[in-house]
Amino acid sequence: MTHWTPTLRDTGMPRYIEIAEAIKSDIDRGALRPGDRLPPQRALAQALDLDFSTISRAYSEATRRGYAESFVGRGTFVSQAQVQTPPARQVEEDPMMNMPPEPDDPDLLAKMRRGLESVAANLVPLMRYQSTTGLAVDKAVAAQWLQHCGLRPDTARLTIAPGSHAAIYAILSQLADPGLTVLCEDLTYPGIRAIAANLGLHLIGVQGDIDGICPQDLDRLIQKHRPVALYLNPTLQNPTTQTMPQARRKQVAAVLMMHDLPLIEDDAYCCVPEQAPQPISTMAPGLGWHVAGLSKVLGAGLRLAYITAPKRSDVASLAQVLRTQNVMASPLSLALVQNWIETGTAAELQAFVRGEMAVRQTLASKILKGLEFQTDPQAYNLWLTLPPDTTRAEVMGRMAGRQIGLMPSDAFCVKGSAPDALRVCLGGPIPRLQLENDLMALADAVLRKDWLG
Repeated sequence: MTHWTPTLRDTGMPRYIEIAEAIKSDIDRGALRPGDRLPPQRALAQALDLDFSTISRAYSEATRRGYAESFVGRGTFVSQAQVQTPPARQVEEDPMMNMPPEPDDPDLLAKMRRGLESVAANLVPLMRYQSTTGLAVDKAVAAQWLQHCGLRPDTARLTIAPGSHAAIYAILSQLADPGLTVLCEDLTYPGIRAIAANLGLHLIGVQGDIDGICPQDLDRLIQKHRPVALYLNPTLQNPTTQTMPQARRKQVAAVLMMHDLPLIEDDAYCCVPEQAPQPISTMAPGLGWHVAGLSKVLGAGLRLAYITAPKRSDVASLAQVLRTQNVMASPLSLALVQNWIETGTAAELQAFVRGEMAVRQTLASKILKGLEFQTDPQAYNLWLTLPPDTTRAEVMGRMAGRQIGLMPSDAFCVKGSAPDALRVCLGGPIPRLQLENDLMALADAVLRKDWLG
């Protein structure tokens, strides 16, 4: 039935959701029957006066819900099964979060769903309480994934936490009492600011250059403030996208060893680059806490992070804090990740993210050419410095209502006046065409061009 055209209701939901809902509605009323072929994506895009990516995402959504089936080289068909799937759970997405692009390839989505179906076969045991630090099989899977990303963890020092935020909170709860000082980059991840404030800790920023924090300033601040730890995000740093080179990492590790200062290495993006530098924590034995979250590659909704403690003896005390704060990581998420890693689905998702971000970064560099910004081909964002006559408040006002995620520098500045700069997120659920339009609008807003949207 290639002549089918959906009747779309103006529900306020994204168009791709409305198309998926229209497919289900027409199935229910008999206008679409099992096995009917849906129109080619380009033909339907022309008929509805929508962009191709919207139709592609709509068909992927219908396939995800079980309304349709896609076959390479043949097209998309109404599912042969009698569909009783309830409407997809709608969530309020936060566009300001730094997220990977979402997969829209039907084959990859099908593999991800098959992993979920496999997990469902063992659902009842997965609803029980389990180990706070993760089962032996979970740690083996974690080691397998981290080795795939160039790391060689000792499973005896591995702990699994419900996300990087919970991991960092637990580590700092163990290391620091209220009123003490923690060092970090002078522009840092907003989450560490929130955690420090909640724990009553003082954050002090270390000066940096194009290679990251300066070892000399780190040494000076350690002697002056006697901090309890250094927090760093050295790979594709949030928000600047800097990756600290190997030589600087060795210098930083040497300063930490000299002062016996613990390191919390928030390596949220360590699995994003094809070859990330060696973690600093491996160069500071007995001091480095390495945190590798899965949010930036496999999905934030999993809420999982792998913690490598400095010493085996640190695992028990960390487990006690995690048990008090979170009880355990979700066994359902752990089982799904195990399936994805063992079947190769996780690696395919990782490859998709790398490829899509390379395309989006190239697009952004082309559209924003002539403006001052810092980025990396594999980063999920760029750091845009505004011209002297333009303020971040002005640009944010002009961009209100756009889908692209913008966050002003105030959120990242540890102390003092924040620079007129914005973190521009290029990933997340925003389709590529919408991203292109919003980037063009951003360029006009920064350059103060008259733009009516």
